[in-house]
Amino acid sequence: MIRPSVAGVAFGTAADGDPRIDDVARAAVSSSLGIASEWAWVRQVHGAVVVEPEGAGIGDEADALITMNPALPIAVSVADCLPVALICDGAVGIAHAGWRGAAGGVVGATIAALVAGGHQPHTAVIGPGIGPCCFEVGDEVADRFPGHRSRTSWDTVSVDLPGAVAADLAGLDVEMVGGCTHHQDRFHSYRNDGTNHRQFGVAWIPPV
Repeated sequence: MIRPSVAGVAFGTAADGDPRIDDVARAAVSSSLGIASEWAWVRQVHGAVVVEPEGAGIGDEADALITMNPALPIAVSVADCLPVALICDGAVGIAHAGWRGAAGGVVGATIAALVAGGHQPHTAVIGPGIGPCCFEVGDEVADRFPGHRSRTSWDTVSVDLPGAVAADLAGLDVEMVGGCTHHQDRFHSYRNDGTNHRQFGVAWIPPV
């Protein structure tokens, strides 16, 4: 498990299991983090819809969650896409940002939802995802991320997705955890092997 310096956020690795479908894994992670063992999730569709869940469990189709409930951890599942946590005083948000969601504005939409609820994010944490070293794309995708075109380690067109997401977080303190899910064995990667397994990003409101 990866614990950034910011309180109220954690990211999973392959060794942590898949808490979305594995109650035992989720209980173990929750115990380690000192949070409730039931988390709120959404049915991810690579869009930019943000929801505020009323309770734990898998909710509607969306790609980001916010909460003002200190007893409710909110989570996304990823296997190359980026988990992006947003921290406020008294609220948190977390977004599932693949290239479609990032291009569609999911990070900005999550910030806007928190602000509309009366909470201004001050810090963001970008979890591990596919890096520009491995995120091979066509020009039609790269063109949607001006200023973030890159090259893979085998010298084809790629996108620096973490850099593009960080640009959407201008004005906030941003911590980038780093790590490439595609070529580092400690992560699940859909692009690498078509796996159905996922690692998690979870956010919660820490005790004052």
